[in-house]
Amino acid sequence: MGRIGVDLYPLQAGVPLAQVDTFGKFLGGSATNVAVAAARLGRRTAVVTRTGADPFGEYLHQELRGFGVDDRWVTPVAGLPTPVTFCEVFPPDHFPLYFYRQPKAPDLEMYEAELDLEAIRAARVFWVTGTGLCAEPSRSATLAALAARSVGRPVAPRSAPGSAPGSAAHVPEGPDTPRFTVFDLDWRPMFWAAPEEARPHYAQALRHATVAVGNLDEVEIATGERDPHAAADALLGHGLELAVVKQGPKGVVAVHRDGRTAEVPPVPVEVVNGLGAGDAFGGALCHGLLAGWELDRTMRYANAAGAIVASRLACSSAMPYASEVDEALRAARP
Repeated sequence: MGRIGVDLYPLQAGVPLAQVDTFGKFLGGSATNVAVAAARLGRRTAVVTRTGADPFGEYLHQELRGFGVDDRWVTPVAGLPTPVTFCEVFPPDHFPLYFYRQPKAPDLEMYEAELDLEAIRAARVFWVTGTGLCAEPSRSATLAALAARSVGRPVAPRSAPGSAPGSAAHVPEGPDTPRFTVFDLDWRPMFWAAPEEARPHYAQALRHATVAVGNLDEVEIATGERDPHAAADALLGHGLELAVVKQGPKGVVAVHRDGRTAEVPPVPVEVVNGLGAGDAFGGALCHGLLAGWELDRTMRYANAAGAIVASRLACSSAMPYASEVDEALRAARP
């Protein structure tokens, strides 16, 4: 549940936006990219969001269906244009984003009364982003969806041994089937007046989540802590089961409330566009959680998925298949 839009990426690297001649058009939006990433790994996914009632909105539906993502909960908003996002590509680490979401993005016009809470409760993984908290009515709708997930929530058991890497086998459903509510901190400063404005809303969301994911800037917004271990502990203090802190070139730290930890280095790649790496990581994280893999294995798999996308231009269409992640892991072994 969260952001959707059209990404217009320059087909020329190292060129300022004012001088770019040609662009590629792609499905975009963080939550949407995560759904695509998980679908590429064999999972059944859907997105809860809204577009404009315009040709770009039609394009997004077309792309979602093409990627195998259920679009039944993607609805149009009359009078608001589908958002467009431009970026500049300056590898290896400078990719400015320019969001065109005026006068208001349709994905912020989600209303609690229009949510399919039964479907949201039934999902084995429910993923929401911090952007959904930046304005009403999306803020109330996001918190209502999270609250619906946490009613009578059982404590998830420890991870069970998983299947072979890349397997999309589903754990049989039952009363004790683990379910995960993931809060992607997704801090975008242009959507907020100040960091202090976001923190109380993030705290509300964290109370209902079982997993939190964010980079160093995002965990600092949520907790006031920048050290990855201190930030993970602060996130767990909200009642989470798992805190995942992404450190870019330093890899990732994951801490479970039962004391298990994983510190995984990055997979080395030649970076083309780093913007979709976090979403690929998120889709692979969902895949590992659903497979019941051990924490270290899940983090290594998610890191490899993110590295693959960082080595490609686009986001959604760059999401890797399981065979590609497996190959990247084999190639990264010493």
